[in-house]
Amino acid sequence: MTLHERLDGMTIGSVLATRATADPTGVYLVDEGGTLTFAEVDAQSESLAASLANLGVGADDRIALILPACPEFVVSVFAAAKLGAMVVPLNPSLPTSELQYMLRHSEAVCTITIERHQGIEYLELFEELMPQLPALQYLVTVGEEDLWYDDRIFQYEDMLSAGSGRDFSATSPDPGEPFALLYTSGTSGKPKGVELSHANLLWGAAATAGALDMTDADRVVGISALFHVFGLASGLLAALVSGSSIVLQVDGTASATLDAVEATGATIHFGIPTLFVQSLSALSTHPRDLSTLRLAVVAGAPVGDEFITDVSEALGVPTLAGYSLTETSSVLSISRPDDPEEKRRFTVGRPIAGADVCIVDVSEADQGVLPVESVGEIRVRGPGVMVGYYRQPKQTAESHDDEGFFRTGDLGLLDEEGFLHLVGRTKDVIIRSGFNVYPREVEARIGSHPAVHEVAVVGVADPLLGEAVCACVVPVEGAIVTDREIVDWCRETLADEKLPDLVRFIDELPRSDTGQVRRVELSRTAEAEGQSA
Repeated sequence: MTLHERLDGMTIGSVLATRATADPTGVYLVDEGGTLTFAEVDAQSESLAASLANLGVGADDRIALILPACPEFVVSVFAAAKLGAMVVPLNPSLPTSELQYMLRHSEAVCTITIERHQGIEYLELFEELMPQLPALQYLVTVGEEDLWYDDRIFQYEDMLSAGSGRDFSATSPDPGEPFALLYTSGTSGKPKGVELSHANLLWGAAATAGALDMTDADRVVGISALFHVFGLASGLLAALVSGSSIVLQVDGTASATLDAVEATGATIHFGIPTLFVQSLSALSTHPRDLSTLRLAVVAGAPVGDEFITDVSEALGVPTLAGYSLTETSSVLSISRPDDPEEKRRFTVGRPIAGADVCIVDVSEADQGVLPVESVGEIRVRGPGVMVGYYRQPKQTAESHDDEGFFRTGDLGLLDEEGFLHLVGRTKDVIIRSGFNVYPREVEARIGSHPAVHEVAVVGVADPLLGEAVCACVVPVEGAIVTDREIVDWCRETLADEKLPDLVRFIDELPRSDTGQVRRVELSRTAEAEGQSA
């Protein structure tokens, strides 16, 4: 029986309960504070669920998580699963305006947040936010502040203690019901909430675990963004379904990750391309004992064949490439350890089991499925494809074609052996360190600066970031403005990953005969000049 078959009909909560019963002493989480077994995570999530239920949080409610990669994040995920609630994992580094939008759009009734992280005081932040979020009833904080002054704010540790041994009304949802609401940017850069069911996420988890031959002997490192679909499905849940351990890292830098490999005996190293580029540099100045590693897995942005070779040589293990999307519950296609070396270097492997992938001609209108070795839009249908975009039925319908295939917006080809090659994108998007950056959103912000007449934002190839964000600015005649002022202007409303890495000041934007900005020309010129913000 395959892993997918063993998980059929199960929910995320029932998978943890089954694992905790079968392997109670198996180590699930490793962090600076020690380890937690599957049974301990199950017990803590039961306690937290009981306390949340006592507050009235239950089935179909949404629980937002604003936490780094810590045990409290993991326990909160499973507490929500036991209640039949949904989790809304949010990036702690998001600007206040984006957090407010997502909390309001999701109608989260409870938020579990870190008290302070990377210089941000979240208690102060929520003093301002809570009056503007009518659905938000409770705040659970991870930290050491004394919160007696507000009867809607509770400390996480107090919630665990109060719920220990307490019964609550558990809900067993249908596996097809939504469990996670993950926000991603659309073609206009506006956040869209992707609804993923228990079955979606478990399918993605099983696909990763199966492709990598993960077992209870494995220890996974390199996951520092559990709020991302790859961290949640291919990281946290893949470790659960395979019985592996996962090393939680608040510090996701290359040096910290390599130190964690050495300290914990990690066997699988996940990461976005930027992390591995930094690792190559870190190893050149400070070698580590990486002898326990057996695999490295790169996902989050396209990489070249030389990159795969360099990482393999530096780490001394096969390096695999994965192609993942939020709407497909993480991994859609991935290399396998036993794939021929040239396939691991030049492709993103084969589509996962159950994923029906085709290449469609979209030169004008849909022209039908293309034969092998033909470049077109990658489309997919199968058990990993999302339930839909939350509260956006029109967007959901438009994201699928008449045959029920999800339109990825990425260009690729399937070769004669079934391996998927990524070629480019049909969408106007820059992939910077694994994050999607939509030029329109950045252009709108820069264009509002009083000294800017016109602006075009393009992607520029970068060895560290994959793609750097380059703003090509035409200033107002006579205006005086610096690249630093442009970046600071963006920082007021945009997340850090959307800030321009390069700013070029030019006299005019190159345009075609029809008036369209020649973005390819701008990208090539920017790469040649290499002006830095």
